[in-house]
Amino acid sequence: MLFTGTHPRTLDDKNRLILPKRIREELGATERIFVTPGPDQCLWIFAQQDLEQLAHKLDQAPATDAEARVFRRLFFAQMEAVDLDKTGRVLIPDRLARFAELEKEVVLIGVRDHLELWDRAAWEARREELMAHSPEIALRAKQARQQTT
Repeated sequence: MLFTGTHPRTLDDKNRLILPKRIREELGATERIFVTPGPDQCLWIFAQQDLEQLAHKLDQAPATDAEARVFRRLFFAQMEAVDLDKTGRVLIPDRLARFAELEKEVVLIGVRDHLELWDRAAWEARREELMAHSPEIALRAKQARQQTT
Protein backbone atom coordinates (compact mmCIF):
# COMPACT_ATOMS: atom_id res chain seq x y z
CA MET A 1 0.00 0.00 0.00
CA LEU A 2 1.03 3.56 -0.50
CA PHE A 3 0.00 5.78 2.40
CA THR A 4 0.41 9.52 1.88
CA GLY A 5 -0.86 12.80 3.25
CA THR A 6 -1.35 14.59 6.54
CA HIS A 7 -4.66 14.04 8.29
CA PRO A 8 -5.54 16.09 11.40
CA ARG A 9 -7.73 13.98 13.68
CA THR A 10 -9.23 14.06 17.16
CA LEU A 11 -9.08 11.27 19.73
CA ASP A 12 -12.24 10.81 21.75
CA ASP A 13 -12.28 10.34 25.52
CA LYS A 14 -11.62 6.59 25.13
CA ASN A 15 -8.58 7.10 22.79
CA ARG A 16 -10.57 6.08 19.73
CA LEU A 17 -9.37 7.36 16.38
CA ILE A 18 -11.51 7.55 13.25
CA LEU A 19 -9.41 6.82 10.20
CA PRO A 20 -9.98 9.13 7.23
CA LYS A 21 -12.14 7.72 4.45
CA ARG A 22 -9.22 7.69 2.00
CA ILE A 23 -7.11 5.61 4.42
CA ARG A 24 -10.01 3.20 5.00
CA GLU A 25 -10.33 2.80 1.23
CA GLU A 26 -6.60 2.02 0.97
CA LEU A 27 -6.93 -0.59 3.72
CA GLY A 28 -9.86 -2.26 1.99
CA ALA A 29 -11.88 -4.88 3.86
CA THR A 30 -9.37 -5.30 6.68
CA GLU A 31 -10.76 -5.61 10.19
CA ARG A 32 -7.45 -5.37 12.06
CA ILE A 33 -4.40 -3.12 11.97
CA PHE A 34 -1.19 -3.21 13.99
CA VAL A 35 0.10 -0.38 16.19
CA THR A 36 3.59 -0.15 17.69
CA PRO A 37 5.84 2.55 19.16
CA GLY A 38 7.89 4.30 16.51
CA PRO A 39 11.41 5.60 17.06
CA ASP A 40 10.42 9.29 17.21
CA GLN A 41 7.81 9.18 20.00
CA CYS A 42 5.01 8.54 17.58
CA LEU A 43 3.05 5.39 16.80
CA TRP A 44 3.54 3.35 13.67
CA ILE A 45 0.41 1.77 12.19
CA PHE A 46 0.56 -1.10 9.70
CA ALA A 47 -1.86 -3.05 7.60
CA GLN A 48 -1.16 -6.79 7.88
CA GLN A 49 0.26 -7.17 4.37
CA ASP A 50 2.69 -4.25 4.85
CA LEU A 51 3.72 -5.61 8.23
CA GLU A 52 4.37 -9.03 6.70
CA GLN A 53 6.56 -7.42 4.01
CA LEU A 54 8.55 -5.55 6.66
CA ALA A 55 8.87 -8.72 8.75
CA HIS A 56 10.23 -10.53 5.71
CA LYS A 57 12.87 -7.82 5.23
CA LEU A 58 13.77 -7.93 8.92
CA ASP A 59 14.13 -11.71 8.68
CA GLN A 60 16.85 -11.24 6.04
CA ALA A 61 19.28 -10.12 8.76
CA PRO A 62 21.35 -13.05 10.03
CA ALA A 63 20.45 -14.53 13.42
CA THR A 64 23.94 -13.49 14.57
CA ASP A 65 23.13 -9.78 14.06
CA ALA A 66 22.53 -8.65 17.67
CA GLU A 67 21.07 -5.25 16.72
CA ALA A 68 18.58 -6.84 14.33
CA ARG A 69 17.50 -9.31 17.02
CA VAL A 70 16.98 -6.51 19.54
CA PHE A 71 15.03 -4.42 17.04
CA ARG A 72 12.77 -7.35 16.08
CA ARG A 73 12.23 -8.23 19.73
CA LEU A 74 11.24 -4.71 20.79
CA PHE A 75 9.30 -3.93 17.62
CA PHE A 76 7.04 -6.98 17.74
CA ALA A 77 6.80 -7.31 21.53
CA GLN A 78 5.38 -3.81 21.88
CA MET A 79 2.99 -4.15 18.95
CA GLU A 80 -0.77 -4.43 19.45
CA ALA A 81 -3.31 -5.78 17.00
CA VAL A 82 -6.34 -3.47 17.12
CA ASP A 83 -9.75 -3.99 15.59
CA LEU A 84 -11.10 -1.61 12.98
CA ASP A 85 -14.87 -1.22 13.31
CA LYS A 86 -17.30 -0.62 10.45
CA THR A 87 -17.11 3.16 10.91
CA GLY A 88 -13.31 3.14 10.56
CA ARG A 89 -12.67 3.64 14.25
CA VAL A 90 -9.78 2.07 16.18
CA LEU A 91 -9.01 2.07 19.87
CA ILE A 92 -5.46 3.21 20.60
CA PRO A 93 -4.26 1.21 23.62
CA ASP A 94 -3.60 3.39 26.66
CA ARG A 95 0.05 2.35 27.05
CA LEU A 96 0.76 3.26 23.42
CA ALA A 97 -1.09 6.59 23.72
CA ARG A 98 1.02 7.36 26.81
CA PHE A 99 4.23 6.41 24.98
CA ALA A 100 3.46 8.88 22.17
CA GLU A 101 2.11 11.45 24.65
CA LEU A 102 -1.05 11.73 22.59
CA GLU A 103 -3.48 14.44 23.58
CA LYS A 104 -6.90 15.00 22.05
CA GLU A 105 -5.57 16.66 18.88
CA VAL A 106 -3.46 14.28 16.78
CA VAL A 107 -2.14 13.99 13.24
CA LEU A 108 -2.07 10.85 11.13
CA ILE A 109 0.59 10.98 8.40
CA GLY A 110 1.23 8.60 5.54
CA VAL A 111 4.81 7.33 5.29
CA ARG A 112 4.62 5.06 2.26
CA ASP A 113 4.16 1.57 3.75
CA HIS A 114 2.78 2.63 7.13
CA LEU A 115 1.04 5.44 8.96
CA GLU A 116 2.40 7.46 11.86
CA LEU A 117 0.19 8.86 14.61
CA TRP A 118 1.59 11.96 16.34
CA ASP A 119 0.38 14.35 18.97
CA ARG A 120 -0.47 17.40 16.86
CA ALA A 121 1.80 19.85 18.72
CA ALA A 122 4.70 17.36 18.66
CA TRP A 123 4.25 16.80 14.91
CA GLU A 124 4.11 20.51 14.14
CA ALA A 125 7.34 21.08 16.09
CA ARG A 126 9.04 18.10 14.43
CA ARG A 127 7.86 19.13 10.96
CA GLU A 128 9.22 22.65 11.44
CA GLU A 129 12.56 21.21 12.55
CA LEU A 130 12.69 18.90 9.54
CA MET A 131 11.68 21.64 7.11
CA ALA A 132 14.47 23.89 8.40
CA HIS A 133 16.99 21.17 7.54
CA SER A 134 15.34 19.69 4.45
CA PRO A 135 18.05 20.77 1.93
CA GLU A 136 20.75 19.00 3.96
CA ILE A 137 18.55 15.96 4.54
CA ALA A 138 17.79 15.70 0.81
CA LEU A 139 21.49 15.96 -0.07
CA ARG A 140 22.46 13.21 2.40
CA ALA A 141 19.67 10.97 1.09
CA LYS A 142 20.86 11.51 -2.48
CA GLN A 143 24.45 10.70 -1.51
CA ALA A 144 23.33 7.55 0.32
CA ARG A 145 21.37 6.40 -2.76
CA GLN A 146 24.41 6.99 -4.96
CA GLN A 147 26.59 4.90 -2.64
CA THR A 148 24.22 1.93 -2.88
CA THR A 149 24.06 1.91 -6.69
